[in-house]
Amino acid sequence: MKLNEIRDNEGSSKSRKRVGRGIGSGKGKTAGRGVKGQKARSGVAVNGFEGGQMPLYRRLPKRGFSNAMFAAKYNTVSLGRVQVAIDAGKLDAKAPVTVDALVAARVLRRAKDGVRLLSDGDLKAKVSFEVAHASKAAIEKIEKAGGKVTILAPAKEETPAE
Repeated sequence: MKLNEIRDNEGSSKSRKRVGRGIGSGKGKTAGRGVKGQKARSGVAVNGFEGGQMPLYRRLPKRGFSNAMFAAKYNTVSLGRVQVAIDAGKLDAKAPVTVDALVAARVLRRAKDGVRLLSDGDLKAKVSFEVAHASKAAIEKIEKAGGKVTILAPAKEETPAE
């Protein structure tokens, strides 16, 4: 085999259809789109339209709900990112690592409803964390390095008594 003999397998690629190139081509005039109407025009996509019949996505029942409006929004922080901040001297390994400490060290831009700790990267320093959530793997790595994790209970909003 020579480099100038390399080519695709027979039938692996089809040549494109050249439409609208005269009546003799068989695909002239309307270019295989039929006559007039919505679908003959450009920019039409009627996906899910079933000719006026109730579409499938409306016939099927809806299940569940999304609580996104009231759901707590957490910052995610990896252990590797915390270790980088400690190595750079931005975080104090002796003081507990909280949301405020992470914001002050510029690890986080702003504090949301709390911090979710993930196990990406390695942690060498002995650090204590005070966070809203931590993955099992992250807790294992922290305890292996000699630190500890305190999971903070979510702050409950008090409703006024009527």
